[in-house]
Amino acid sequence: MRCGYFDCFSGAAGDMILAALLHAGLELDFLRGVVARLRLPGVELIAEQVRRAGLTATHVTVQVSHEAGHHQRHLPDIRNIIDQADLSPQVTACAHRVFTRLAEAEAAVHGIPVDQVHFHEVGAVDAIVDIVGACAGIEALGLEKVVCSPIPTGSGTVQCAHGFLPVPAPATAELLRGVPLAACDEPAELTTPTGAAILTTVADSFGPLPAMRITSIGYGAGSRETPSRPNALRLFVGELAAVPSADEDHVVVLETQVDDATGQVIAFTIERLLEAGALDAYAVPIVMKKGRPGQLLTVLGRPADAAALEDILFAETTTLGVRQYECLRHKLARGHETVATCFGPIRVKIGRRGNQAYQAWPEYEDCAAAARESGAPLRAVQDAALQAWTEQHAAGHRRSDR
Repeated sequence: MRCGYFDCFSGAAGDMILAALLHAGLELDFLRGVVARLRLPGVELIAEQVRRAGLTATHVTVQVSHEAGHHQRHLPDIRNIIDQADLSPQVTACAHRVFTRLAEAEAAVHGIPVDQVHFHEVGAVDAIVDIVGACAGIEALGLEKVVCSPIPTGSGTVQCAHGFLPVPAPATAELLRGVPLAACDEPAELTTPTGAAILTTVADSFGPLPAMRITSIGYGAGSRETPSRPNALRLFVGELAAVPSADEDHVVVLETQVDDATGQVIAFTIERLLEAGALDAYAVPIVMKKGRPGQLLTVLGRPADAAALEDILFAETTTLGVRQYECLRHKLARGHETVATCFGPIRVKIGRRGNQAYQAWPEYEDCAAAARESGAPLRAVQDAALQAWTEQHAAGHRRSDR
């Protein structure tokens, strides 16, 4: 799955998101085509390479003519612009969600209905370009999943249309409800309402960089230099690492051969290995060099337990070396079903792959207890339990086929 990870080490703004997408591989001509479809007169998109604290980044400027930048717009006006832009249904829906979040945040802050919100900074033409361009860019880069880091907001105050407001600005704070924030005492507004609205809308989750194979990295620069960090947003693009399915995992295999250990030593070693968390341990008789009889001791364990299991092998046997390698293990999903028999209830261990049951065997402890109590042979109890499970399983299939 193709994934984008927004690393907000210095906050986020609409132009930074757009620039990071460009630097990560989005074509500028494509983005200019999106802007043209918005049919906003006197608007031009300019991208240039800049440096921020030594980092090369892309900086985006939305140049707006004096007349075009002074339209007063409410949410229905912006929705109309987006609907008439001939965008894909996915991009249109994404842009609507972002602007709706912005309107809801502003409405909550000012205590007015959503459709009566008069957009100031967030409703400017450059914000429309940033939001629609970001939604279109995410689709064009084929990002099926978007993850975002915790977001720093900065500190101090910021001058807005309503005067000086605390950072994060009230609308930004409203948008970041429920989102993990990163501690930051930078005396500046690092995350803007537009940036917060875009990221909180498009991000599927927030957290650290996921396991992925990175194919490109983009840096989107902000407009100013900041004293303690590069004023840029980093975007990783790549393929998410495959997550093992429920019926497979990675295990470590430890092997050693010994030719001077008694059977008691081998048995005690296996017992200690299993107590220490080994998934399995066994010994196989082998013939070693010069015809000497020996034992091949093999241990299956979790990678995190490898060192502890290896210590037991060195402590309990006379080996001078242990081979270790990791491998992929395919396994059946395990579960239990209880069946009624003439000897009482018996648990049956089931091994499944998907919906198919491949293995079924009565639990030894249950069968042994029933055999002792009834005086019947152990094998008779096992056969009765297995027959009961087979009949129960067949009856279930017949019901599902009706």
